[in-house]
Amino acid sequence: MSSPSNGTPPSLDEIDAAQFREELEDSDEFLNAERFQNVLQSSVDGFSEDLIHADKKQLYNAARVYVQATLTATSGVSAGTSAASRFAAEMAQSNISQGTRDGYVAIIAHFISFHQGINAAWDPTSISENTPSDITAFISQKCGPKEQNFEGRKASVSTRAALTLWYSYVQGRELSMAWYFNQQTQKWCGLPTRSKHVSDFMVGLEKTKAKSGEASTSARIVRYAAYLLAWLLMLRVDEVVNLRIENIEKHPNDDEAFLVKMLVRKNAPEGVRHSWKLWANDDDEKICPVRIMILLCTIYDTQNIGAWTGPLFRRVNSAGAVLHDKPVTASILGRSLSKDLQSLGYTSWALYGTHSFRRGGCQYRFKEKRWALAQIAAWGGWSQVEAATMFRYLYSPNDNHEYLHEYDKNH
Repeated sequence: MSSPSNGTPPSLDEIDAAQFREELEDSDEFLNAERFQNVLQSSVDGFSEDLIHADKKQLYNAARVYVQATLTATSGVSAGTSAASRFAAEMAQSNISQGTRDGYVAIIAHFISFHQGINAAWDPTSISENTPSDITAFISQKCGPKEQNFEGRKASVSTRAALTLWYSYVQGRELSMAWYFNQQTQKWCGLPTRSKHVSDFMVGLEKTKAKSGEASTSARIVRYAAYLLAWLLMLRVDEVVNLRIENIEKHPNDDEAFLVKMLVRKNAPEGVRHSWKLWANDDDEKICPVRIMILLCTIYDTQNIGAWTGPLFRRVNSAGAVLHDKPVTASILGRSLSKDLQSLGYTSWALYGTHSFRRGGCQYRFKEKRWALAQIAAWGGWSQVEAATMFRYLYSPNDNHEYLHEYDKNH
């Protein structure tokens, strides 16, 4: 997709990675060997002055080249470095795919050109108390409702993620993710995308765009319920999406517990002989399985007998209506998890997938609840020959996102 010929910058979706790389390699502004501080101190100085009289398309194109140059330079990769150093730098950046990275570059370039178009002296590497407001102003323009003369794009989460990447480079990849003012240095530290102002704005924007009021809440309850049961029961993603209302039974002797009975599992294709008992958790209500099941009941139609058969986790349409005969799918849960992690500001969101709940549940039972390995193996459905897999889960904090489908299929 090439840039439009009418002089306007391409949209956030119109990204031509191949053309972009060619432009970048031919550009005099490509700073291949510069280090981080040199980029920040020298590259921006002439940036605003050269673009005072530029039109929007020129402004965007220059910003795009500048962003890629900065990200490349701050990574420390240069032609003169050793093969081992280049490989290490590539691995450090491999937490996001090249396609995602190119998309982020385009969003950051739009961000810079947006503010440069308003104020040619605006510095994209300046960090101040106004930076969170700069971020929300840009997201408002791109993602605000069309009826209020904004562009109405559905890219608020990816925009925040892209700007998180940008400011992590601007701040020198400092360890602190929080946004705070350092009294000793008299400087703002951390990531402005994690500020309370931006977080409150993102929540408000989501509520504003969900005109029905129920759609966003209902969908969020369904997916959080799926997340929670996958984590507590250490389920594979196909086991999660195949759960049915019929698999849930009230405990006959305990009003604060319920039973989960699965018909089959990977290690028990001929039938599962035992059930899982989940208790209410009054100590930590956010991970209470009884409470989340009650929330599910509130969004399902209690007057409809058919609502109490069929898929446990159901799709919710844009109007907030529950589609009782359509279960959520593994791909829906995967995309939702990625968006949820990005909306929370996690730069490492790409490392996690639906299988992370199985791994994380294993780690939680072992490290926090001090379960014996035999208990974990029985609860999670690992046989003796799969013991190595369980130990790998205990050792690694993150999923290898490139092999998630293989894990789901083989383990």
